[in-house]
Amino acid sequence: MTVPAPRHFLQFGDFSREEFDYLFERTRWIKQRFKRYELYQPLRDRTLAMVFEKASTRTRVSFEAGMNQLGGIAINLTRGDTQLGRGEPIEDVARVVSRMVDVIMIRTFGQTLIERFAAHSRVPVINGLTNEYHPCQILADVYTWIEHRGAVAGRTIAWIGDANNMFYTWVQAARIFGFHVNVASPPGYAIDPAIAGPAAEGHYTRFAKPIDACRGADVVTTDVWTSMGFEAENEVRMRAFAPFQVSADLMRVAQPDALFMHCLPAHRGEEVTADVIDGPQSVVWDEAENRLHAQKALLEYLVCGRVAV
Repeated sequence: MTVPAPRHFLQFGDFSREEFDYLFERTRWIKQRFKRYELYQPLRDRTLAMVFEKASTRTRVSFEAGMNQLGGIAINLTRGDTQLGRGEPIEDVARVVSRMVDVIMIRTFGQTLIERFAAHSRVPVINGLTNEYHPCQILADVYTWIEHRGAVAGRTIAWIGDANNMFYTWVQAARIFGFHVNVASPPGYAIDPAIAGPAAEGHYTRFAKPIDACRGADVVTTDVWTSMGFEAENEVRMRAFAPFQVSADLMRVAQPDALFMHCLPAHRGEEVTADVIDGPQSVVWDEAENRLHAQKALLEYLVCGRVAV
């Protein structure tokens, strides 16, 4: 019997604009039911396997709670819990685990690892984060903008910091939704064209100074200066990124109603000042909560297909 190829969400560009519009409508509907304490369990008797090679708070809680709220169960696996830690090929792990569960989320290092896993999986695979991309976070971030301000087309996102997985995913979203990304990075931490890809050209503009990237921006966003896996570079990064802190001065040159976003965890006094992240323009807690609801919509879509609204 031939098993149909599953649909995966390995990077933001895997879905079309029309699919994201559907997901955002489902996110809104699911979130409203959640707020009204109305039971909605389309994934009863379904199982999510969560594979963590990188530790997480928001990713684990949002996926595990979300799967439970949809009526299913979630199994948490780390490298030490599986034969991956003893050298079993990732392709073999994919073949076995995907015969036992209905959907898999992986949070790992290189993008090639999750692509190899997905190529041998019989069920949908979701990227919970890799070094190159973080599509679930940008799914929640774009939804958060829409929730607060409406359509994102034609808007400007100011990214302050290194060209990391968040930046590359913002650029993919810019291409799909028709907005623009201004980016300001310290020397030595600029964009890798191989990761951004040729389709990204024209959807971002580089700036040497963060204040110039923020002028007229609708969203100002950043990330920690030392991402997971780069701890050995911490002292060097602290010196390089010191002039790239998001402060009230940067927010003042953005649009008067600009929003501040951060994927969290945040280090107040490093990449962002406390008065910004805890201030009235910050929507970081809405972002964090919307990981839960946007991922529930994603799980429903990948496991059940389209649901009549």
